[in-house]
Amino acid sequence: MTDTPVAEMSFEQAMTELEGVVDRLERGEVPLDESIKLYERGAELKKRCEAKLTEAEEKVAQITTEAGKATGTTPVQGM
Repeated sequence: MTDTPVAEMSFEQAMTELEGVVDRLERGEVPLDESIKLYERGAELKKRCEAKLTEAEEKVAQITTEAGKATGTTPVQGM
């Protein structure tokens, strides 16, 4: 686990750390208290990954096409 706040992570950073968390939990080699902390961190990381994917999907959906060519983008609200 890193000390980087989840809210500041890129999708790739969050996914990499989430994979590490899952691996450690699956091996079952950590004490219960640490397992709980890992699970909580994993839930935060999962939520971050989902949010970043939704954000990307919204951006893609805003791309307008005309005759098969991208003509521009419209900013997504809340960014």
